[in-house]
Amino acid sequence: MIKIIVYREFEAPRKLEEVKTSINEATGCLHLWNVKWHESFLSEDGTKMICYFDAPDAESVRTAIRQDGPSKTVQVWPGTVHEGPSDASINVVVERNFDEAISVEAVQAMEDKGAWCLDMYQVVFVRTYFSADKKRMVCLYKAPDAESVRVAQQKANMPVSAVWACNAMNPSSI
Repeated sequence: MIKIIVYREFEAPRKLEEVKTSINEATGCLHLWNVKWHESFLSEDGTKMICYFDAPDAESVRTAIRQDGPSKTVQVWPGTVHEGPSDASINVVVERNFDEAISVEAVQAMEDKGAWCLDMYQVVFVRTYFSADKKRMVCLYKAPDAESVRVAQQKANMPVSAVWACNAMNPSSI
């Protein structure tokens, strides 16, 4: 089994309860494709979602999530999961895209250098999903709000493509 990350943008905003219902209904389909869902993060405005699965391959996840209806954008990529020092409740997503492949250690060194800034804005790093091609990263944080993360990341000179507040879901919360 490999770790698969899915990034989705929806044609029309989705409500949290609607997504929870979809996840419950998809359980049988996921099982058919030997896909295990771990967690998802729906943007507060309902237009984006990040999901983390274990699966035999990316195509198994693509096939399973097709049952959930159309998305404007779907990106499915294998990667690695890197846990931070905290298991705090996640409420902010930071997307990072790189033109050239980069190591997770290089990004971590940048973040360590700006750790004082994260502390100053009460931003706590929880977890990172890092693509196998080393060009995409999703970082998950606990913070007072998305703006605190945005400002802390900017002041720490971190590469950022997008920052958004989210609602976290996992099997125990559905």
